[in-house]
Amino acid sequence: MANVLCYRRESQADRFAFIAEWYDPNASLFRRYELLYYPKDGSVEMYDVKNHRTFLKRTKYDSLHLEDLFVGNKITIFSRHLSLVDYGDQYTARKLGSRKERTLALIKPDAAPKMGELIDIIINAGFTVTKAKMMALSRKEAIDFYVDHQSKPFYNELLQFVTSGPIVAMEILGDDAVSKWKTLLGPANSAVARTDAPDSIRANFGHDGLRNAAHGPDSVASAAQELELFFPSSGGHGPVNSAKFTNCTCCIIKPHAVNEGLTGKIIKAIISEGFQISALQMFNLERANVEEFYEIYKGVVTEYLEIARHLRPGTLRAVFGKNKIQNAVHCTDLPEDGLLEVSPSIAPETSLPANSCTHFCRCKRYSTFSRFWTTNSLHPHPK
Repeated sequence: MANVLCYRRESQADRFAFIAEWYDPNASLFRRYELLYYPKDGSVEMYDVKNHRTFLKRTKYDSLHLEDLFVGNKITIFSRHLSLVDYGDQYTARKLGSRKERTLALIKPDAAPKMGELIDIIINAGFTVTKAKMMALSRKEAIDFYVDHQSKPFYNELLQFVTSGPIVAMEILGDDAVSKWKTLLGPANSAVARTDAPDSIRANFGHDGLRNAAHGPDSVASAAQELELFFPSSGGHGPVNSAKFTNCTCCIIKPHAVNEGLTGKIIKAIISEGFQISALQMFNLERANVEEFYEIYKGVVTEYLEIARHLRPGTLRAVFGKNKIQNAVHCTDLPEDGLLEVSPSIAPETSLPANSCTHFCRCKRYSTFSRFWTTNSLHPHPK
């Protein structure tokens, strides 16, 4: 654990300290830093632990917030993805140490069309979505997942149901996440939930004891085991994604919109206009990935946020965007580019890490998706 450097002017009460790690792909090693966050003005500074020197001078950084700072979380500072692995001092550990847990939030096939609303509920309940992927379970994977239900009379029907369509698996994080998520879900039988917990997810989105919208583990141990099935720590891919790669376009929900909790609202808006989201995944993008992705747009495409607000006030960028860079979403411009943009970001062999930062949604119905939201929104396609 790093010690507080003697030349810092502020007292411990003025800042919080963490130990952060960054994987340097060029050197193939982890680099460790002491990260200081000053809540008074939202500034950060970093010190290289090994070389005992300043790495980043104190700089205001609006994208980082106090609620993002806890051991186990991944944060991004100036395009560098950092893992918070320890507290930097006892003061920070005492003040910010909490009972944060990770658990699995699984949206079942019957509720997949309502994924936007459910994700919005999860975010509004105070959870942080740290991993997400839309998947298609094989029968074997379903058997592994429901191994404890083998003696139940509805076991075969359960397997058939969970493999009947895409599911959305998410790792969500929060204080007492396991019990809090189970409470938010409500009783397993949706009919009982409507009586005993009318505001719960299963009461409002479920149908019966089998088709009950969503799933959550019963304990911290079960949560760790189930998360391993969907997001293997060994580096495997888990169940295959649900992409079909036909008549498709790509929608990227940008980091600022994710950080502001707009993911569910944007997905809900997409689905409400008649699109079918057939694949979804969450990524952290390195700068090299971003440059490669946007290469074809260099000097060609501008972001028309102000035009969108004045001429197309109902579009995604007008509603959720902030400026021409933080404009909420990126979408494919040409029909022939849909498959080109979707394949690298959704394909199983992708090299992008599936942890956090940006949602990649594959929306199937109209190949003119970006025009629909930017220039043709006054003349929507018939549903």
